[in-house]
Amino acid sequence: MNRKLANAIKDYVIITFGLLLFNFGWVVFLIPAEITGGGVSGIGAVLFYAAKIPLGVSYLAVNVVLVIIAIKFLGANFGVKTIYSILVLSAFFSVFQGLVKEPIVDDVFLSSVLGGMAGGVGLGIVFSRGGSTGGTDIFAMIINKYRNISPGRIILYCDVIIIASSYFVFQSPEKLVYGYVTMWVVAYSLDSFLSGANRSAQMFIVSKEYEKIANYINNEAIRGVTILDGKGWYTREATKIIVSVVRKKETSQIFRKIKEIDPEAFITMGSVMGVYGKGFDKIKM
Repeated sequence: MNRKLANAIKDYVIITFGLLLFNFGWVVFLIPAEITGGGVSGIGAVLFYAAKIPLGVSYLAVNVVLVIIAIKFLGANFGVKTIYSILVLSAFFSVFQGLVKEPIVDDVFLSSVLGGMAGGVGLGIVFSRGGSTGGTDIFAMIINKYRNISPGRIILYCDVIIIASSYFVFQSPEKLVYGYVTMWVVAYSLDSFLSGANRSAQMFIVSKEYEKIANYINNEAIRGVTILDGKGWYTREATKIIVSVVRKKETSQIFRKIKEIDPEAFITMGSVMGVYGKGFDKIKM
């Protein structure tokens, strides 16, 4: 019971930090530079630019209805974290909006990039703990739950229309461009954060000490190994080829062990887009 409580508190602390980082990107970089991003925050920004409605108020009002969708499709636990995120982020917007009235950097493009990076990483932190900031994030999480489509890509598609609406406020193609730059940076930062720890590599290893290497990968690295029969075309000698798929973060230790066992081993390694099955991701279809 104590462990569950500690884990829950840890989740909410990390989610709060992610929300603070997301809020930082908006109130410090995007809003002072009059850049429109995506999601409900983008809708709130457009309303603020057009009618001076505080971002915290519009953000909270729109998300009240959308929370019901999150609870229905993603469960009550997700709904609780979503409600918490919406309330906290609305409070952050209300407290911090207006503290920075002028852009802190002279370059609007740089403001869009920095704001997008802070927002994307902030979203990634929130998503990693099962939370959501509401709006298009809800749809992204729902679709990602049932289909192998990255949340960043879904959000990117949804946000095109929201950012395009800012043209009716500013009548400026430049503002649209900066908005789309922010949108792309958010999507890229979000995907990079979420997939960073799960990136995988496929290794092909040719060594006379293939049994020792295979045993290490199988028993100590706890990864599957397949042994293929091969033949060196130059030497005409039969050989064994070790094939294994591992996480990127595990490769350095495996390389060190291979060097220790057989410094003459021949190794190729390549990144793989997705790995599904035991020990990796589940197929969502």
